[in-house]
Amino acid sequence: MIDKVTMPQPNQRIASLELMRVIAMIAVIVIHVRLFIDLPPIAGEPWLADIANQLARFAVPFFFLTAGYFIQPKLAANPYPVMRAYSRPLLRLWLVWSVICLLLPSRFDVLAEQGYLAERMGYWQFLWQTPLNTLFEGGLVHLWFLPSLVIAVAMIAVLLHYQRQSWLLPLALVLYSYGVLAGSYSDLSQWGAPIFTRNGPFFSLLMVAIGFEIRRSGWSLTSAQAILLGLIGLLGHFAEAFNLYAQGVPFAGHDFLFFSAMWGVGLFMWLLANPRFGDVPWVHRLSRHTLAIYVCHLSIAIVLFNLVRMFALEGLTRDGVLLFGTYFGSLAFIYLVGKTPLRSWLLR
Repeated sequence: MIDKVTMPQPNQRIASLELMRVIAMIAVIVIHVRLFIDLPPIAGEPWLADIANQLARFAVPFFFLTAGYFIQPKLAANPYPVMRAYSRPLLRLWLVWSVICLLLPSRFDVLAEQGYLAERMGYWQFLWQTPLNTLFEGGLVHLWFLPSLVIAVAMIAVLLHYQRQSWLLPLALVLYSYGVLAGSYSDLSQWGAPIFTRNGPFFSLLMVAIGFEIRRSGWSLTSAQAILLGLIGLLGHFAEAFNLYAQGVPFAGHDFLFFSAMWGVGLFMWLLANPRFGDVPWVHRLSRHTLAIYVCHLSIAIVLFNLVRMFALEGLTRDGVLLFGTYFGSLAFIYLVGKTPLRSWLLR
């Protein structure tokens, strides 16, 4: 049963969401450092790494839901000005970090042996092979999130401006379904897309729109209902992943599947039902750096990947250096940059 409840004020922090920002950011790092990939395979497959990868896939839906939830009051009141004010710093971050990531070497051994241009040229050529996808993604793979979020907010603003809010969820569902069928299911559906469907509005619009509608309509679930919804989504996501694996699709290759949205919404609704969960000072201190960690963490991880390779670190030692080194190295970077005039360009 969905009830209407009194929602917090637009700028009010919700401790449970702040805690999940921290956890979700760590989950993103788990994906990008390929946690457990160096451990012995099970039945010939890196199952620990693959399952950890897919368990971490709640993170991006959560970030999109949170964005839609918190922008709703202002966006509904003044769509275009709020959309522009919201998007401008995100696009600036995307552009600045795209340039940094295009210039930053990723293989220090190749850099030492063959020089800077030789090391970078292969990556630049790789990006140029799919220029449209690169436009929607940016200079490094993780930056896709920023333009996708901006596109979702812009599409909602347009629908609000033309008083077509009733079109929002149907349009988002169609795009999401197309994104799944032309993405993870493409080998089975034979559907294609001009860009990787994780990019653009295919994934982002539905999640941002649901967060927007939860706030607008005051929807809530009890903790038990939210847990049930989330479990159905989680089990459904993994059932899809195993079924696709049986059809020859790599198990860890899924950014989102049909049930992923339900998984993310169930988790988000549980957090809203328990707003004081995680209400401790360190959570609020760390959570405010989430976006800054997101944009810089993969560059920090690239440095650590090179050090791991240089010192031949393996197994759990490798995982610990990459996971904890990336997170706390990103915090250290943020602290140092925050002391300089570059903070407004690099950290928002």
